[in-house]
Amino acid sequence: MSFTIVEQCPARLNRSELAVPGSNTTFLEKATKSTADVIFLDLEDAVAPDDKAQARKNIIEALNDLDWGGRTLSLRINGLDTHYMYRDVVDVLEKAGNHLDMIMIPKAGTAADIYAVDMLVTQVEAAKKLKKRIGFEIIIETALGMANIMEIAGASKRNESLHFGVADYAASTKARTTVIGGPNKDYHVLTDADKKGKREVHWGDMWHYPIAQTVVAARAHGLRPIDGPFGDFSDPDGYTAQAKRAATLGCEGKWAIHPSQITLANELFSPSKEEVTKAKRILEAMEKAQKEGKGAVALDGRLIDIASIKQAQVLVEKAEQIKGAK
Repeated sequence: MSFTIVEQCPARLNRSELAVPGSNTTFLEKATKSTADVIFLDLEDAVAPDDKAQARKNIIEALNDLDWGGRTLSLRINGLDTHYMYRDVVDVLEKAGNHLDMIMIPKAGTAADIYAVDMLVTQVEAAKKLKKRIGFEIIIETALGMANIMEIAGASKRNESLHFGVADYAASTKARTTVIGGPNKDYHVLTDADKKGKREVHWGDMWHYPIAQTVVAARAHGLRPIDGPFGDFSDPDGYTAQAKRAATLGCEGKWAIHPSQITLANELFSPSKEEVTKAKRILEAMEKAQKEGKGAVALDGRLIDIASIKQAQVLVEKAEQIKGAK
């Protein structure tokens, strides 16, 4: 272990994160019954320019008047390059800040972007004597943001999670795709020809690198890595495949842009009973080995050691966190 100890962000269950446009009061009301771990109330992409001011008012009313049942609530503000952003922060925090848990910062490009929002939030918190300390969710969705991801991840003590925003990232990097998430048929390799000259096509994951970068930067700073949207909500199999790839790389959760994706995310980012049972057996076996003065032991024909303990502890702790949230 390094002499530098990574400080972990506040522990929140973050398997599913539901996007709810602030311009739609019906959706805001329906979201109160959602089973999503986190709900972000959106003032950015899902809201047309002419509707920004009204959407802001809708969200303030929803935070103050609706029963959210203790759910974790976040606010996606507009970008720092717009004239909407400061009002998003000031108005919502001043009028409903005690009902909000986090602010989501879109299109973060540099550490200075996070610093700027931090300064504004800190001033409002102090002036209004808010009871809650607001955390930050940060979306990495531009080439500039990905280039500066490590600095962004460590830019504020408020930081809690890094999200990969695939759609805007694709536009920023000029990727040859028009879908939101998922694979691309042109991103593939060909096997060598067999005796009959036949070659197999194997699709790859064009988003492997940015998601892996997001995971590394997040974990290096004690944050939660979260995979972003999957646009085709009529394709649960595609959503499942993308979520599994993200989870395998280390993501804790994924966005749901439609209520039908919430249950999928909650299931896919929860350890299975079999995984939890095996993890507990590993911990029991290692506890016994340590009492006998052994540094490693075999279980089911496989070597387990100190690293195995850490992996098992992560699964067991996640299962306990999920159990406590029910």
